[in-house]
Amino acid sequence: MPKVEFLFDFGSPNAYLAWRVIPAIEARTGVRFAPVPVLLGGIFKLTGNQSPMTAFGHIRNKLQYEQLETQRFVRRHFLKEFRFNTHFPVNTLAIMRGAVAAEMDGALANYMTVMFRAMWETSRKMDDPAEIEAVLREGGLDAQALMAAAQSAPVKQRLMANTESAVERGAFGSPTFFVGDEIYFGKDRLGEVEAEIVRVSSL
Repeated sequence: MPKVEFLFDFGSPNAYLAWRVIPAIEARTGVRFAPVPVLLGGIFKLTGNQSPMTAFGHIRNKLQYEQLETQRFVRRHFLKEFRFNTHFPVNTLAIMRGAVAAEMDGALANYMTVMFRAMWETSRKMDDPAEIEAVLREGGLDAQALMAAAQSAPVKQRLMANTESAVERGAFGSPTFFVGDEIYFGKDRLGEVEAEIVRVSSL
């Protein structure tokens, strides 16, 4: 079975949409995606990339078309819960550090569910510490422990290392996927990701 990685930042709506579709791919292929928390702002800084709103905002029709593609993806996969966050853009540093802390504590899967839903289903302001704490508590997670751990040096260093490693391997945004050493960017490449999983698994 190939190693399959899902590099994500909660600030990316496309990462949320991919996260919603991944379980079906896992069920069809029998391969589990390994989630890897990265800091999208750090990736942008290291690569010179920009968010679509900044990079394409001056191009007539470009953002409207991107929105159309998102609507099509949502309809195709029946993702009726998706709502664009009214507080966007959100500084995700705190909740991405929290993801690393949750990973170290063996609670990353639950943490991802809570955070992705808060960002892209219920439109919470996830760069507000009080709101983060409330969301964690509502999700049944140990808010105090996670928020404290997120400020620790090992957590900060791991998130930085994940981000730098992602760029060294070719990443420039989120979501990014690796099947072995093969890189794929964006939710629209999930079909190719699945095809590569099937190909490698059959060797």
